Amino acid sequence: METTTKVNGVAKPKTSEKIPVAAHPLAEDPTDIASNIKYHAQYSPHFSPVKFEPEQAYYAAAESVRDRLIQQWNETYLHYHKVDPKQTYYLSMEFLQGRALTNAIGNLDIQDAYASALNKLGHELEEITEQEKDMALGNGGLGRLASCFLDSMATLNLPAWGYGLRYRYGLFKQRISKAGQEEMAEDWLEKFSPWEVVRHDVVFPVRFFGHVEVLPTGSRKWVGGEVLQALAYDIPIPGYKTKNTNSLRLWEAKASAQDFNLFQFNDGQYQSAAELHARASQICAVLYPGDATEEGKLLRLKQQFFLCSASLQDIIARFKERKDGTGVRAWSEFPTKVAVQLNDTHPTLAIPELMRLLMDEEGLGWDDAWDVTSKTIAYTNHTVLPEALEKWSQVVMSKLLPRHMEIIEEIDKRFIAMIKSTRPDLESKINDIRILDHNPNKPVVRMANLCVVSGHTVNGVAQLHSDILKAELFADYVSIWPTKFQNKTNGITPRRWLKFCSPELSLIITKWLKTDKWVTNLDLLVGLREFADNPELQAEWDSAKMANKQRLVQYISRVTGESIDPNSLFDIQVKRIHEYKRQLLNILGAVYRYKKLKEMSPEERKTTTPRTIMIGGKAFATYTNAKRIVKLVSDVGAVVNTDPEVNDYLKVVVFVPNYNVSVAEVLIPGSELSQHISTAGMEASGTSNMKFALNGCLIIGTLDGANVEIREEVGEDNFFLFGATADQVPQLRKDRENGLFKPDPRYEEAKQFIRSKAFGSYDYEPLLDSLEGNSGYGRGDYFLVGQDFPTYIDTQAKVDEAYKDRKRWIKMSILSTAGSGKFSSDRTISQYAKEIWNIEECPVP
Repeated sequence: METTTKVNGVAKPKTSEKIPVAAHPLAEDPTDIASNIKYHAQYSPHFSPVKFEPEQAYYAAAESVRDRLIQQWNETYLHYHKVDPKQTYYLSMEFLQGRALTNAIGNLDIQDAYASALNKLGHELEEITEQEKDMALGNGGLGRLASCFLDSMATLNLPAWGYGLRYRYGLFKQRISKAGQEEMAEDWLEKFSPWEVVRHDVVFPVRFFGHVEVLPTGSRKWVGGEVLQALAYDIPIPGYKTKNTNSLRLWEAKASAQDFNLFQFNDGQYQSAAELHARASQICAVLYPGDATEEGKLLRLKQQFFLCSASLQDIIARFKERKDGTGVRAWSEFPTKVAVQLNDTHPTLAIPELMRLLMDEEGLGWDDAWDVTSKTIAYTNHTVLPEALEKWSQVVMSKLLPRHMEIIEEIDKRFIAMIKSTRPDLESKINDIRILDHNPNKPVVRMANLCVVSGHTVNGVAQLHSDILKAELFADYVSIWPTKFQNKTNGITPRRWLKFCSPELSLIITKWLKTDKWVTNLDLLVGLREFADNPELQAEWDSAKMANKQRLVQYISRVTGESIDPNSLFDIQVKRIHEYKRQLLNILGAVYRYKKLKEMSPEERKTTTPRTIMIGGKAFATYTNAKRIVKLVSDVGAVVNTDPEVNDYLKVVVFVPNYNVSVAEVLIPGSELSQHISTAGMEASGTSNMKFALNGCLIIGTLDGANVEIREEVGEDNFFLFGATADQVPQLRKDRENGLFKPDPRYEEAKQFIRSKAFGSYDYEPLLDSLEGNSGYGRGDYFLVGQDFPTYIDTQAKVDEAYKDRKRWIKMSILSTAGSGKFSSDRTISQYAKEIWNIEECPVP
C-alpha cells in the first residue's frame, strides 16, 4: 500500500504502516478500528492491492462498520424470533435512504473513534463519507418518510421490517444543461453497495399471466404464465444508541438457470434463449418507468405485484416458522402477529395477494381469509390529487393477474351487497364508492377504494389532509365506518436532520438545554424558548448558522461554478418539480424582483436586502411543464447571475442539480428562508418543511399540509403566511372559470418580462399559457399562481424587512427550532405503533 496520502491536496506520510492488519469486528479503540479497516482492505478486497485511496478507504471503513452492525443485527433477529412479538411490515415502492456511513457511525455513537482511526490511516472522515453514493431507491417525500420511519422504529426498539425493491438505476441522475433537465441512469450500484447482504436462502416464486384452474374440490389455482424468482437483499437499519438493528429487505427479480434455453443459444438464437432473464432484469431496473405506453403500464403493475407477492410470501413463511406448543398455529392468530402497512396505493395488490395465498395455498375459505386480511392491512393515503390516485385498467389486470382480478371482483360484489342491505341511502352513490369502475370506454380498478374497503385503518399524513380526506375524498366511507379513519402527522428523524447534518447547531442546543436527550425526545427543544432573547445564545446561533452557510457556499461553487455571498439571505425551495408545488410562483417572484432592481438607482438598491435564491428538484422525465419550469429557472439564473448591476443584491437563481438526501443535508442547515408554497389543500403534508423549521430556517408558505401545524407550533409571528386557504380554493377556481379573476399588474409585468425574451429565445408560451384563460385543459391557472401572486410579493417584502433586523431574525430562527418538537418521526411512529399496529417495543437485552 502507498506510504503517502493527500490531505487537502498536500502529500503527507501515512502512519498506517505501523497499524497491524487484524480482524477486530467489534473494536472500540481507534487503533483496533484502523486495524479492522486495513483487514477489510486486504481480506475483503474489491480493488487492486496497491491502492488505498479515499474510495478504497470508504469501502473498507463501511465493511468495518458493517461488522458491528451484523453482530447487532443477528442478535436482534434472534431476539425477535425467540420473543415472537407482533411485528410491523412496512411496504413501500420507495425508500430514500441517503448515505449510510455517517448515519451508522452516528447511531452507533462511534464518529469520533472512526474519525481518529481513519486519521491514523492518513484519511479524513469527511472526505471518506463523501465517497458514498446515495442509494437510488426513491424519489421524494414518500420515500424519505419511509426511511425516517425505519430509523424511528429501530430507535424505539419496535419489531418492524421495511420491504421495497432493489432498483438498479433508481429514478434518474439529473444534469442541468442549456437544454434544461437531462436524465441519466443513476450509478449507485455500478461498483457495489457495502451495506447490503444478499440472502441466498430467501427466494420466492412470483408468477405473472397464466390462467385460473378450477380443481375438482371447487377450489381455484393460478397456473401457467411465467414465473420469476424474488431474491432478498437486506440492509441493516440501526437505531440511535440502541442494540436493535432492524432490516430493510429489498427484492431483486431473477430467472433461474433452467429458464435459460441452452439449445436455442447454441442454435444462435441468443435473445430468445435468455428471454425470461431479460424480462426479470426489467422489473427492478428503474423506479417509476414511463407509463405512457401499454408496456410501461404493464411493467409498473409487475413491479407493484412483485413487491407485494414476495413480501407476503416472506411474512407468511416467517409466521409459519414460529409454531405454538402444539406444533401448528391457527390462521386466526395471524393478525395478532402481523401488521402490514401500505405506504400509499402502490402496494395495494397485497390485499388480493394475501387473500389468494390464504385461500389457494393455505386452504382457508373466503370468510376466514377476508377476516385475516382485513385485520392485517392498513393504508396510508398520501394525496388528494385525482391523477395520483391509482386506477389500473381491468383488461391489463385480468391479463397479468387473472386470479387477483377474480378476487377483486368478489370483494367489489360483496361490498355492493353490504351497501344495499345495510345502507340503502347510499345506493345512488354505489358507482362512486365501489372498487370497479365499469366505464365502457375505460374500465378500471380503483386502488384507493380497494384499500379503504379492505383495510382496518386509513390514515392521512397531516391534520388538514386527514380532514380533507374525511370531508371530501372518502366522505361516504366515513359514514359507513366512522372509526376507520385517523390522522398521523408525518415526522422526520432528528438524528439525520439535525444532530448529524448540523453538528455546530446541535452542540449549541445541547449546551443550552444542558442535555443531549433532545435527540430522542424532541419535545425538549421547547426549552430553548426561555433563552431566545439571550444575546449570548443569539451570537452562538448566528455563528453556527454562518458555518452551515459557508459549507453551502463551497458546495454551490463546486457543483454549479456560481459564487454566492454568504451575507445574503439564503432562500431555498427544494422538492419534486410539480405545478402544484408552484416553483413557477417562486421564479415569477424572482423575475419581478430582478425587474424592480433593474429599475432602481444604485442608491435605492443599497437599501434592499441582498438575496440568493436556490431551487432544486427533479421533474419527472415525461412531465413536460415541470421540465419547462426547470428550464426557466436556469435561463433566469443565466441572465441574472451575469448582470453586474444587480449581482450584489440578487443572485438568482441557482438551480441546484441532482437534488437528493446528501444534497439536502448541506442545503437545509444552510438555509434561512424556505419556500413551501403549494396551492392550499394539495400538499398532503410535506416533510422538508419540518426539516427546515428544525434547522432554524423560517418558512414562507401557504396554509397547506403540515405548514398549518408548523405555524401553530413555532408561533404565527415566526411564519411568513400568504395565499388563499384550502376552503377558498374551489370557489376561486369557479370564479376564474366565470371570468371574474382580475390579475395584479405586478403579475402581468412579470409574465410580460419573460415574454419579452429577456431570458433568451426559448418558447415559454406553452408554460405561460397554463396560467392564462379561465378554463380549458392545460389553461385557466388551476394551481392559482395568479391568485396568490400579490400576497406572495407583499409577504416577501415583509421577509426583506425582517432580515434587516438581525436580532429579530435570529430570535425567530431559535423559536422555529424550539417549536419543532412535534415533528419527530419518533412521535409519529409511536402513534402508529399504539393506534394502528398494536405493537410494543422489544429491546434486545
